[in-house]
Amino acid sequence: MGWVRWWMRPLGVLALVGVLAWRVEPAAVTHAWHQVDPATFGLALAAAVAVAVVSTVCVAWRWVLVARGLGLALTLPDAVAASYRAQFLNVTLPAGVAGDVHRAVTHGRSAGDVARGAYAVVCERAAGQAVQVALALAALATVPSPLHWTSGLSVGPPGRVGWGVGVAGAVVVGLGMRARLRRRSSGVGAVPGGARSGLRRALLSPRVWPAVVVLSVVAVAGHVGTFLLAARAAGVAAVPLQLVPLAFVVLLAAAVPVNLAGWGPREGAAAWVFGASGLGADRGVVVAAVYGALVVVASLPGAAVILHSRRRNRVPGPACTGRAHA
Repeated sequence: MGWVRWWMRPLGVLALVGVLAWRVEPAAVTHAWHQVDPATFGLALAAAVAVAVVSTVCVAWRWVLVARGLGLALTLPDAVAASYRAQFLNVTLPAGVAGDVHRAVTHGRSAGDVARGAYAVVCERAAGQAVQVALALAALATVPSPLHWTSGLSVGPPGRVGWGVGVAGAVVVGLGMRARLRRRSSGVGAVPGGARSGLRRALLSPRVWPAVVVLSVVAVAGHVGTFLLAARAAGVAAVPLQLVPLAFVVLLAAAVPVNLAGWGPREGAAAWVFGASGLGADRGVVVAAVYGALVVVASLPGAAVILHSRRRNRVPGPACTGRAHA
């Protein structure tokens, strides 16, 4: 049955693309693309790269806290480099999580415990997803927009079920993270019970959990900010604050574990929420595509990390020269 699950992802994305092509006129999408200002897009690229630096450092720092809570050694510079590499692999390889698997296994091997390393990465990602879901629900409930559950706007389904969308997204993301945890744990071996209890003590510690929450909030804010940059580059004439709930819905859809490097559900959700809010489904598709381009460019330092690692591995080390490691 493994081959069935392998084919379900691309087939699901292709089906979604087909639905988008059927519901959104290609000519309208082409026209919306022409509204993207090259100068604004260039500024958005520079800003997205800067925002990604802050977000990546926050994610890496969060990973360090979780790993150390499990008794694994991990420095912040190493975590930042591995996080950039993981981001690049995630946005360029079909699975969308290959980078996280790579950093989990690599760190686990260097620490001498692959299972514990994988568990640290999955729990770190789960903590970030939990904060993102909480912020999404808060935005849907408080920020005035077409997705506000009390808005009463006659703009289609989101005007009445925005809250339901957030809850459904939370459930889907939660189930996806749970499935990932099971697959990763079964693939690298069982995680000792002491690791789980140690992680609970570490995260519940008053000195740790506030830092994890704050770092996650900053990282999520970076993703939302990048989406707003994409909307600005695409020429969306709307108040940025009103786009925040839409951004959260799109980001939740991008986290659904049925995508190709993040592409698929993200564009579908953007077309739906932008169309229902009166901004145009075609504009939503373009904003999601521009956001994807910004994310890819912002992850390019990860490619440099990969090239540097390969070059370093080709250089004879101390073991090859007869010298012992320090």
